[in-house]
Amino acid sequence: MKMKIAVFSTKSYDQHYFEKYNQDYDFNFSFFETNLHADTANLTDGFDVVCVFVNDIVDEKTIEILSNNGVGLIALRCAGFNNVDIESAKKHEIKVVRVPTYSPEAVAEHAMALILTLNRKTHKAYNRVREGNFSLKNLIGFNVHKKTVGVIGTGQIGATFCKVIKGFGCRIIAFDISENSELKELGIEYLSLEGVFKQADIISLHCPLNENTKHIIDKASIATMKEGVMIINTSRGALINTPDAIDGLTNKKIGYLGIDVYEQEENLFFEDLSERIIQDELILRLMSFPNVLITSHQAFFTKEAMVEITTTTLENIHAFAKSKALENEVK
Repeated sequence: MKMKIAVFSTKSYDQHYFEKYNQDYDFNFSFFETNLHADTANLTDGFDVVCVFVNDIVDEKTIEILSNNGVGLIALRCAGFNNVDIESAKKHEIKVVRVPTYSPEAVAEHAMALILTLNRKTHKAYNRVREGNFSLKNLIGFNVHKKTVGVIGTGQIGATFCKVIKGFGCRIIAFDISENSELKELGIEYLSLEGVFKQADIISLHCPLNENTKHIIDKASIATMKEGVMIINTSRGALINTPDAIDGLTNKKIGYLGIDVYEQEENLFFEDLSERIIQDELILRLMSFPNVLITSHQAFFTKEAMVEITTTTLENIHAFAKSKALENEVK
């Protein structure tokens, strides 16, 4: 009997990759565009597995419905699992698996793209030239070379970003609860979190979201930073307290802000809202700043990453179907 899998938050590219690589597994997929949450969990009736993404809300109430519907596995097609109530899943004997790594290069390179675009204003130059405006007024940037770059979180993505930024001839300082010996051999200096905030010209966030890292960028931490600091976030939106960041931008303490994630993104990102009135006042305020660059959670989005995400997710489900050890289980 084929394993029945409900895929939530489906976009056309998700369906394309799953259908392409499912030929080796022959699972029975059903694709839902809607997010998974308590009000849509009834759609899982009769399914063995649910496959979810970053903005699906798999809380205690949702998990209870999944359990009642006979779901035995929650397969995350992402690395983070802060949107899943792991304790509740354990209580209801539902296994949770994830994709711990797919393409750290994809996210690290996007972080670098945000830095360079914000700095050299290539997005503005592109629009100007298309309109026949070849003026350089207000397009001046700075040399990234020899700047001090602070990296918060040196897991696989953060470590890859360190190697990317090292090629620009920067001084790299980092904070993590676990220091990476390979990075130290490359010359990366580990400091306290406060030390990184105080010394960095550019701060790039690569840590997971948990109770210790939520709003790691807030009024207090921003106050310790250099005037005109650049902050880049390609990790999780709630690492930044958005109102505090807006205050920092308004008083010019923050000179540049580049974000690929946003605390309230589940109501915005991955959707075409161009013909609607956006109701989120904070994102509208951020978009009004000339020194803010926002992309809609696309840092992961490369061909290589999509292949890795898809095949790892399929392997996770295959192991569950065959009652094998779940290598990527979240416990």
